[in-house]
This record gives sequence, structure tokens and C-alpha cells, in this order.
Amino acid sequence: MVGSRKLSNDEVEALLSGLDNGASKEDTPAVFDTTAVREFDFGSEDLSLLGDYYALRMVNEKICRFTRSVFLPMLRIMPRISSFPPEVKSFDEYVETCDNFVSVTTNRLDELRGNSLLVVQSSFISILTNSYYGGSKIKALHQAKGEFTATEQRIIQIITDGMNRAMENAWKDLFVTSFEPLSREENIQFVSFVDGADTVIVCSFMVQMPDSEPASFDVLYPLQTLKPISSQLRSRVQNEFVQDDRTWKEKLEQAVLSINLPLSAELTTAKANLGRLLKSGVGDTFPISMPENITIKVSGEPVYKAEIGKLGGNAAVSMTKRISLKKDKENG
Repeated sequence: MVGSRKLSNDEVEALLSGLDNGASKEDTPAVFDTTAVREFDFGSEDLSLLGDYYALRMVNEKICRFTRSVFLPMLRIMPRISSFPPEVKSFDEYVETCDNFVSVTTNRLDELRGNSLLVVQSSFISILTNSYYGGSKIKALHQAKGEFTATEQRIIQIITDGMNRAMENAWKDLFVTSFEPLSREENIQFVSFVDGADTVIVCSFMVQMPDSEPASFDVLYPLQTLKPISSQLRSRVQNEFVQDDRTWKEKLEQAVLSINLPLSAELTTAKANLGRLLKSGVGDTFPISMPENITIKVSGEPVYKAEIGKLGGNAAVSMTKRISLKKDKENG
């Protein structure tokens, strides 16, 4: 058994003094430099990650071009499709501005580990259905609102598959990803896409057809889905489109340089007064002198001075000097 002893008065006072000192230190509030502290909102979204959405606007322009071929077989005309600048809002705000009865397809973007939403107006679905099955005019069928018919559901499946392929092609220069349908709904209120307060990027498109009211469809991306490629959205796609622009210019230059132009060699000229011309007839001659250099003309415009010679037994000309064009002289 371990022996025990009673604390002395000095030891007890030392312990009590230590407790008092410790309590006073803990009770003293800590002083912080408030100038070094800044507020942080854990629910904030850094919208600057995507820059000015230039890349997304370029992708949307491609979507406009590619989706025309999706609607052409159904409408039997080439519709005019245009895009609006991307908008940033909460999903609740979007739902408030959207009709409840619409075609809503949730697509999975595996490479981005996120989803997107394709929203098509019910009236546009009706127009496509009517035209696809032989309607003589581009117009919506009279129908009770609330649900799509089996025929319209088949049309929705066709255009959804086609538009998903179009969006894949539009995105591939920026980021290769697939658009695979997960679910379809007929009421935007029933969609389990993101939380209502979450930020989404809304890309709206307008479809114009002759003798008909414009139709529309929207593509929605959660901000969190696009964040992993924020650097590409800020710079890379712009470079891609600059490269596309250069390719287009090169092709245009090649096409212009391939144009055949009439080339003529003006050997010499002679002068005669009107009286002699009136008296001249068959067999009369006019003296001429051959210059050292002749003029080569392209489409009637003098371009080069040249010498006359022979090449392979044929008459030929050798360019000796370029003639300044009128525009060159004016600019000079």
C-alpha cells in the first residue's frame, strides 16, 4: 500500500494560487485584430470562374447550327435558330418563369460528373408532331394541357436524342462529354435537378419558322457542373474558335487564289488619223514598231512588263517588271 501524507500549508497555498492565476487568464477575453479578418459566405458562388461566358456563347452558336438538322426532317423547312446570352440565376427563379407543362429531360454528363437539363416548350412539341405526321401547316395542335400523348412522347424521344448528339458535337472542341438521358418529366415542378437555391446557368434558344409564332428551348447547367472546366471556358475555347477562324480564312484565301483570270499580252499599239481610217480597206497596212518590253494585262489591268521569247517551240513571255496598280499608287 502506497503511503500518503498531508499537504503542508505552503503547498496548499501554492496550489490555490495557481488555480486563481489560471482562472484569471481564461476569463480574460482574447483580443483580435479585426482589420485582418474578412467575412466569408460558405454558400457563395464565385461566378468569375467562368469569365464573361464567351466560350459558352460560342458553344451555343454551334448548338444553333447543329440542331437545325434535327428539326429539318420534321418541319420540312430549315428553321432559323438563335441563342440568347447565358443567364445566371437560382433554379427556383428559373422555375418561376417557366411554364409548368413542358418537356423536361435530365441528361447525365459523366465526364463532368454532373447533369444538365433540356427544357422544350409544349407548343413546340405539338408543332413538330403535327408537321412530322403530315400537317400541311406549321401550327400547334389543339390539345388539353397536362400531359403529352404517346405520339408526342415518341417525338420527344426523337428530338432529345438528336439534340443530345448536337450538343455533344458543339462541346467537343472545348471538352468531350456525353449527354445521356436519365429521366423525362412533363412538369418542371417535379424535376429533381438541383436544390432550389443552387445557381444554374440558363442558355435559351429561339426557333423561328415561317407563318408561326417563335418557339423556344432551354439548356441548363448547374454552376458546380461547369466549375471543373472553368479554365477552358475562360481561354481555351476562344483559342479553338480563333483557330477555326484562321482555318476559314486559309480556305477562303485558297479559294480566291484558285480563281482563273484572263491573261493577255499586249504586243504594241499604233495610231492613225480618222481620214486614213475612212479611206483604208482590205490589204492596207499600218506600220508598227515592236518595243523591247510588252505589257501583260490581267482582266484588262496592266500588271507586268515582259519580254517576248520562245519556250519549247512556242512563243512565250518572260516577266521583267511589276507595274504598280492604281490602288498601290493611291496608297503610296
